[in-house]
Amino acid sequence: MAESPAAAQSNKFPAQIPFIIGNEACERFSFYGMRNILTVFLIDYLLRNAVPENGLREAQAKSLMHTFMAGVYFFPLIGGYLADRFFGKYRTILWLSLVYCAGHACLAMFENNATGFYTGLALIAVGSGGIKPCVAAMVGDQFNESNSHLVKKVFAIFYWTINFGSFFASLSIPWLLKNVGPSVAFGIPGVLMFLATLIFWAGRKHYVLVPPTGENPHSFLKVVASAFKHRQPGQASWLDGAKARHPAEAVEGVKAVFRVSGLMLPFVPFFWMLFDQKASTWVVQARSMDPHIGPVTFQPSQMQFINPMLVMLLIPFLTAVVYPLFQRSGWELTPLRRMPLGLVFGAVSFIIAGFFQVAMEGGSTLNIAWQILPYVVLTLGEILMSTTGLEFAYTQAPREMKGTIQSVWLVTNTLANVAVAIAAALNVFSGSGQFFFYAGMALVAAVGMALVARRYVVRDYYQVAAPVPTEERSAAGVTPSSA
Repeated sequence: MAESPAAAQSNKFPAQIPFIIGNEACERFSFYGMRNILTVFLIDYLLRNAVPENGLREAQAKSLMHTFMAGVYFFPLIGGYLADRFFGKYRTILWLSLVYCAGHACLAMFENNATGFYTGLALIAVGSGGIKPCVAAMVGDQFNESNSHLVKKVFAIFYWTINFGSFFASLSIPWLLKNVGPSVAFGIPGVLMFLATLIFWAGRKHYVLVPPTGENPHSFLKVVASAFKHRQPGQASWLDGAKARHPAEAVEGVKAVFRVSGLMLPFVPFFWMLFDQKASTWVVQARSMDPHIGPVTFQPSQMQFINPMLVMLLIPFLTAVVYPLFQRSGWELTPLRRMPLGLVFGAVSFIIAGFFQVAMEGGSTLNIAWQILPYVVLTLGEILMSTTGLEFAYTQAPREMKGTIQSVWLVTNTLANVAVAIAAALNVFSGSGQFFFYAGMALVAAVGMALVARRYVVRDYYQVAAPVPTEERSAAGVTPSSA
């Protein structure tokens, strides 16, 4: 497959972009469709006979769901490594998409077989997680200096597509589970994933293919290992010992990764502990609520449609109105202020949901529409933390270490889901107590992050020159670095 020529007109998207966007729309529908019904399916179907006691069954379902999500956010590290070092993005995406399809097939076929169903979840975690870092990066690969000004626009479309797929999946698939059954409810996302793979394959003759880099002698791990081996007393930083074997730029890049990690790893997981429970704890809560809103009866899992809908509405509003308003008032909402504030909003959303739970435990019956309020607050927290945090982390490391920073960001989500899975498996907290427990931890993390952020010295790394075309980089022997 040869590289496609640059777009004839710089104000037009490359011809291959619709294939990637179409792939993403179908794949996101398939993922969110199956994930959003997973907790309810486990409680009402798969675990009903194996775990008769309802409270224990809910706890086990929650643990399984978060174990699955931990895998989804761990396997991007493997997929990105395979793509960068050995197979390239196109082949990695195509092959792992077939694994992804096989996983969906297992869910549809083994609704009454725990071993077969869990095998399907494992395959989806490998497939979905493995392609996650490759698809977005492949979008960027399709642009060159003649149309680079369109990159920001295409990523906005890309992000919108993710939420568009999630929105319709959240509305439709829970209804199918209730009214048609698990085989169809899991089968339709599988059909969409097969369609996503077909669309991606159909664009094979048009893609710009950046070859894998192979082994990098100055990767993050190699620099760290060298620093440990050659550390000496009296050095300004223990990483300076690596300068004997590695360029100063590589060592400075590793220092940047540790600076960002010191801000992210201790605190960001506490936000994901809250956010990802909208697909577990909040769904369980919705099962105890009155599902009727006017003439419409909502399934507990359907309420998750609020999040992608609000993301599509609130990001433009915050960017165009709220952030400029704070800037004009003299107190700019910088990234280092937004992220701790995102943790606060996440905590407040759980406090609100916790009071709902207290009311229901006291005998009140609440309408499911009350969940709209904590969803609004949580989504504001997501925008302040997630969209801000990833962009901020990306700017704080040089080009050679941006892949490593992406890995650090994904690890925060993996750690969060592992922690929630363990807590649920041990049934440490139940009822309203779990809401206030997680909210309290998030508030402590918000204070800690705000204090660390005050001492953090911002150092932005932006690309100051146009990227060298792939063929020239290869001829010069220049390859990007990654962990």
